[in-house]
Amino acid sequence: MSFELPSLIDPGLWSLVDESRAFYARRPAGRGPGSREELLAFRARAAAPAQCDPRPIAELASAHGRSVPVRIHVPASAPVAGVFLEIHGGGFYMGSAAGSDVRNRRLADALGIAVVSVDYRLAPEHPWPSAPDDCETAALWLVEHAERRFGTAKLAIGGFSAGATLALSTLVRLRDRGVTAFGGGVLQFGTYDLAAKTPAGRRIADEYFLHAYAGTAPDRTHPDLSPLFAEPAGLPPILIVIGSDDILLEDNLAMATELSAAGVEVDLRIYPASPHGFTGHATPMARAALEHIDAWLRIRLGPAD
Repeated sequence: MSFELPSLIDPGLWSLVDESRAFYARRPAGRGPGSREELLAFRARAAAPAQCDPRPIAELASAHGRSVPVRIHVPASAPVAGVFLEIHGGGFYMGSAAGSDVRNRRLADALGIAVVSVDYRLAPEHPWPSAPDDCETAALWLVEHAERRFGTAKLAIGGFSAGATLALSTLVRLRDRGVTAFGGGVLQFGTYDLAAKTPAGRRIADEYFLHAYAGTAPDRTHPDLSPLFAEPAGLPPILIVIGSDDILLEDNLAMATELSAAGVEVDLRIYPASPHGFTGHATPMARAALEHIDAWLRIRLGPAD
């Protein structure tokens, strides 16, 4: 059995590598804010999120004595086949549900599903466990209301970067409550060791976003902060999407291994010549990844044949 990285990559993706490398050669690598001052300045100059048509419905989701704002996209011309709970990225300290409107509108119409995006509270003003509390609240609200509200009980969850971390933490919380309503999770390049205990975790140990999010937590190996240290048994099927050039590659490989060893169904997809956040970029590699995500979700949420 070969376990070298190229053996884990779909052979059909290699033909897209040259275009990806050319794209990133023209696109300078970015970095997130490195201090509270830089973060506040970034927020102040950030452009308003792009709008979509039709606009989403904004409302408050409430469950177990907590409430969180959500944005709801439903398919424009089809009945709702399933519901996807989307958790936006942004390092736990940036971004918004509105920033995902264009992507979520596309997903709703492409798959005929409702997409519910969580406007969770951001660090450092609201450090852990504020964000996972909010994501769990939205998930529990869907468990209680999805069938009456959308006409379906088929649920899945997913996120992008920090949103992937929060999606996995939410699935662990639901599993611990005995809630099995969610049939799958799509995790795009999350970070799973915030405690700097693994080689991958140590690579990002000095990043400000981790300090902003973890706050004064006495133990960052708490599984709600660092899902790599959670007991993974009993979780639903998971799709992990990661680029081979992502600094979080090893973190995602470790997470996939932990899930698989615990008997969780894992579909690990590694995309060559692709850095962090690549599915948000205009490349053929990103389109290939999004097509696979769509196909994976369609199996779990799409209309029955």
